[in-house]
Amino acid sequence: MFTLPTLTRVGLLEAEAKAQGLRYKVAHASVPGWFAARRVNESCYGYKVLVEEGSGRILGAHLIGPDAAGVINLFGFAMRSGLGADSIRHATFAYPTAASDIESMLP
Repeated sequence: MFTLPTLTRVGLLEAEAKAQGLRYKVAHASVPGWFAARRVNESCYGYKVLVEEGSGRILGAHLIGPDAAGVINLFGFAMRSGLGADSIRHATFAYPTAASDIESMLP
């Protein structure tokens, strides 16, 4: 989607996960105070991430804000590669980049 700020999605919506009978945890927040948003004076920055209970499989990620287009690719890569939430949580991403926020986005 081409918007300012950038809006992105990969994987399932929460309604789709429910319809499939999946058990999952959700982490979501509006985080305009995080450095990725503050550094470019963006007041709209948020996320929602769904992780399957038990397996830790990332079911979906939804981002809005600066660098969302780059960060969503990391979630997509993790999902396609079979990397669970713990694997991506423990990855090292350079600070201060938006990718370094991923650890805080996971439930």
